This record gives sequence, structure tokens and C-alpha cells, in this order.
Amino acid sequence: MDFSITQYSKFMTLLDMLLHNLRTLHMSLEDSIKWLGEVMAEIGPTQSQNNEKQNVFDIRQANAIIDYLKISLFQHYRLYEFLFFSTREEIVIGTEQLIEVVKTSVRPFPEPLVEGISLDIHSTFIEPPSTSDTEIKGLDQEQGPEHAQSESDTSDMDPLVGFTIEDVKSVLAQVTEDILTGIQTEINEKLQIQEEAFNARIEKLKKA
Repeated sequence: MDFSITQYSKFMTLLDMLLHNLRTLHMSLEDSIKWLGEVMAEIGPTQSQNNEKQNVFDIRQANAIIDYLKISLFQHYRLYEFLFFSTREEIVIGTEQLIEVVKTSVRPFPEPLVEGISLDIHSTFIEPPSTSDTEIKGLDQEQGPEHAQSESDTSDMDPLVGFTIEDVKSVLAQVTEDILTGIQTEINEKLQIQEEAFNARIEKLKKA
């Protein structure tokens, strides 16, 4: 309607007062229509030249406002009364879930998450060293460079010493077979589900 700022303010105040009369004053439909007529007589068009400057809406705008209120608020007045005055039962739908947390122990174990790491890796790389480990390191420093040299020589040894190529191949074949078996089983299950879905669709098409 290309209202001005003053017209927007009056129009929103009018809507708010109509809902206030219904919600707070419990005004009936007839009383609301009478109240609207009185208000529109003040802010709407009049034939008096003295109040011409106080008129906010012209005839076209006033008729548009009345038509809007007739098809929105007044036409569904009983629905608004039901909304404001009728008590309704509040239905809460929810699910209670019980979460069990691992009890804390003297030894700090990894968090029980799906993406948690194994205890061996946690104890080796993440878990802070205990007091006994610190004392052992202190003793190692006191023993001097000769003992450290012997430990470095031991650490330089190939961990695969004593294993043949056939042993490595057998281990790799077993690991690969386990992985492929799991993947193949998963693929077969998905294919079976899709096949059942397609068969159901075909049966529906046949019946149609």
C-alpha cells in the first residue's frame, strides 16, 4: 500500500490493539467491529475540513485495511478465541537415555570413545611416565655413556631378524584375506537389500 512511516505505525498499533482487546479484555466479535469503526473514524477519512490534517488514511487505504481485517482476524475470530482461551494438554515426547561412564582408576586409561586408540599406544606415547620410569631414566644417566651405547646398539637391530620372507607373506595374506572378507560381506548385504527393494517395486508395478 506504500504506507508512510506514520501510517505503518498507526496500522501496527491498530493490529496490536485488536489482539489486545481479544486476548486481555475478552472482547466479542461485535464489540471489536464497533471499536474498529470508532478508531477508523478518528484516523480515517472524514468530511470535516478542521480534522483534515489529523487524518492518516484516505478512503482507498481505509477500505483496504477494513477488507484485510475482515478476511484475517474477523473471519477467523472463533479460532483466535480458541487459541487464547482454551487450555490444551501439553504433550512432551522424549527418550530417556542412560549413559554409563567408565570409573576412574589409578592408571589413566584412554577415553572410551569410538575413535579411541589402543591401550598399548596410549601407554607408550601419551600416558605420562610414572615415578618408576623417571627413576630408571635417572639411573641410566648415572650409568654413563657405555650403557647408553649398548642400548643404542640394541635399538639399531632390525626387528625383522629371525623372520623369513615366507613368514611375512603369510601374515600379509592373512590380513588381506580378513579385510577383503569383511568388505565382500558388506557389499553382498547391500546388494541383497537393493535387490529386495527392486523386487518390491516390480511387484507394485505388476499389480498396478
